Amino acid sequence: MARVAECACGSLRVTVEGEPQAVVACHCIDCQRRTGSVFGVGAYFSSEQVRATGESRAYSRPTDAGHAFTTHFCPRCGTSVHWVSGKNPGLVGVAVGAFADPSFPPPVRSVWERSKHPWSDVQVASQHFDKGRV
Repeated sequence: MARVAECACGSLRVTVEGEPQAVVACHCIDCQRRTGSVFGVGAYFSSEQVRATGESRAYSRPTDAGHAFTTHFCPRCGTSVHWVSGKNPGLVGVAVGAFADPSFPPPVRSVWERSKHPWSDVQVASQHFDKGRV
């Protein structure tokens, strides 16, 4: 089954084949800033499942664990669509909202809850972590 995620203007697209390995809600400050919301939700796929098309710009930042976290966003509309992390080589995170599919699988994990907004509880997740998953 193929799914397509795209930016707001449609210039940057990510096509994925198959199901994600995990869907994760992240409450870290960096994801709050990346999304402009109180948390980010990403679906993680093996890099073999992912094909990105269209122009993107990359922004890399260090994580608390010392890995690089690189977000690819549309240079035209600014939407962050996908990312990679040095912590999980071989995996690509795709912004669940970019799929614009209400039937997309829900998060199984909620991470960095130490910085979550008290009213933003992700009850559907079966795993909850104060920081990132170890």
